[in-house]
Amino acid sequence: MRYEQLAELGQQLRVDAVRAVDAAGSGHATSSMSAADLAAVLLAKHLRYDFDRPEHPGNDRLILSKGHASPLLYALYRAVGVVDDEELLSFRRSSSRLEGHPTPQLPWVDTATGSLGQGLPVGVGMALAGRRLDQIPYRVWVLSGDSEMAEGSVWEAVEHAAYEHLDNLTLIVDVNRLGQRGPTRHQGDLDAYARRLAAFGWHTITVDGHDVAAIDAALTEADDTTGRPTAVIAGTHKGHGVADVEDREGMHGKPLPDADAAIEELGGPRFVTVEVQRPPAARVLRERRTEPYTPPRYTVGDSVATRTAFGEALAALGSARPEVVALDAEVADSTRAEYFAKAHPSRFFECYIAEQQLVAAAVGLYARGYIPYASSFAAFLTRAHDFVRMAAVSGAAINVVGSHAGVSIGQDGPSQMGLEDLAMFRALHGSTVYYPCDANQTAYLTAAMADLPDVSYLRTTRGETPVLYGPDEEFPRGGAKVLRTGNQDRVTVVAAGATVHEALRAADVLAQEDIGVRVVDLYSVKPVDEATLQAAADETGCLLTVEDHRPQGGLGDAVAEAFTDGRPVPRLVRLAVRSMPGSATPEEQLRLAGIDAESIATAVRMLVEHAVVR
Repeated sequence: MRYEQLAELGQQLRVDAVRAVDAAGSGHATSSMSAADLAAVLLAKHLRYDFDRPEHPGNDRLILSKGHASPLLYALYRAVGVVDDEELLSFRRSSSRLEGHPTPQLPWVDTATGSLGQGLPVGVGMALAGRRLDQIPYRVWVLSGDSEMAEGSVWEAVEHAAYEHLDNLTLIVDVNRLGQRGPTRHQGDLDAYARRLAAFGWHTITVDGHDVAAIDAALTEADDTTGRPTAVIAGTHKGHGVADVEDREGMHGKPLPDADAAIEELGGPRFVTVEVQRPPAARVLRERRTEPYTPPRYTVGDSVATRTAFGEALAALGSARPEVVALDAEVADSTRAEYFAKAHPSRFFECYIAEQQLVAAAVGLYARGYIPYASSFAAFLTRAHDFVRMAAVSGAAINVVGSHAGVSIGQDGPSQMGLEDLAMFRALHGSTVYYPCDANQTAYLTAAMADLPDVSYLRTTRGETPVLYGPDEEFPRGGAKVLRTGNQDRVTVVAAGATVHEALRAADVLAQEDIGVRVVDLYSVKPVDEATLQAAADETGCLLTVEDHRPQGGLGDAVAEAFTDGRPVPRLVRLAVRSMPGSATPEEQLRLAGIDAESIATAVRMLVEHAVVR
């Protein structure tokens, strides 16, 4: 396509963005207009993609990190003929695939964007897959806005991409000077961005983002650069091509005041169709065979940390399933992900202390067909919450593992204690949350997570705990195990993970006092086993939940939510971590938090006495 045709295509994309936003009555027209020439050159000259086969292993990947500029992306789809004009003008309607920010509801969108600062980190994950696993020469193109370059997650990705020498990754920064409420930090200073990126080891190119010949040359140079990633830093004008809005503040996220006049000024609608380059022939990704999983087996009565069982189970799963990959945030010796790293070094990704990049890389690897397990301390996963949230929006079935959870870690103190993680993961759409109490249960659940459809979370414990279940026991999603029960049960104690063992000790003490206690191991914290909980409530009349977690959003709330929709609500008492812990031994921590065996036994006695008095 000649340069004058590329310029015309850029104008077509602007017009279509204006039309789509005007039809919707909302949207980001001016942000789309600034990047139109960049998108036109990329689409017509450099992107290699078979739109009839979005699953083609050789396709380049295109991530619109500035997801608010979705009208531009949808205009691209119209230009290649996969979206027609009628669908383009359905933008933002309830029945439309063309949402306000793109999601994988469209087959050409790999990951949801719109939460700024996420496109490049996810792109790093895709580029890692291409370079280290697929070994296919596809390129990952990330179109970013300048405002999001202030996000710390971007710089985690920038450093990691340079460290990994990801020369199959190109970042295009649309420097249009204006953010949502006014000028960006560096405004139109292209060199400010170039200096920072170059300091991390990137090849940088500054360019006039409205000069199609210069853009073409820059993207060609990016494609030819080896040994390091490339950033094309393009100076543009927001609302380019329409004098009334170009480079003007106050126009972000709005339809143009006079769309008809703007379209006329841009030369009117066009109906140019682009024939995109097809990807070169590529080998099919390694066969996704599934062989029998041979889990580690632990003897009942032995003491094994659930984090250790996770590491050994993950290594075994990696031997059975070559699509399983593991990612770490420089704590693999503690989470025990190091067992996978030693067994399968080519499929282990060290992300260092950069939890946002950790989760983003997992999302990128998932988008390329892999089954990722990303592990760190449960406390530090809170840093990556927005990435996990957006993974749920993408429908990305990533598996996240948080170790060193709760006060039971002991002397390290509150900065290291994951006390909010169950709430964080339970709140995610479609998520599964597991909190195993012993090694065989952990091994089973680790493997089961690989086949779940959405985000899954496994919470593991630092200290050793007794093995309660045999190696052939099964633990279905949404299940629970009743570990103690009798005809004279007065109270049901519901626990998970570390507190299961405290509950059993309390039940043994209470049995000597002729107080029957049912103990339920609610290993599946989401979804919960409603039938088991309701039966316990009907038969014992009172539930006592015990959790090594804050009282908000964890086990207690999960149990309470089982009694909704008009079901009878039993008496429900909750023991949880309500104080601010300090440093102490694990045993002291549980006692001080009021979730040890003695505290459970005391609470049960009070409940029984109250029931007698009443």
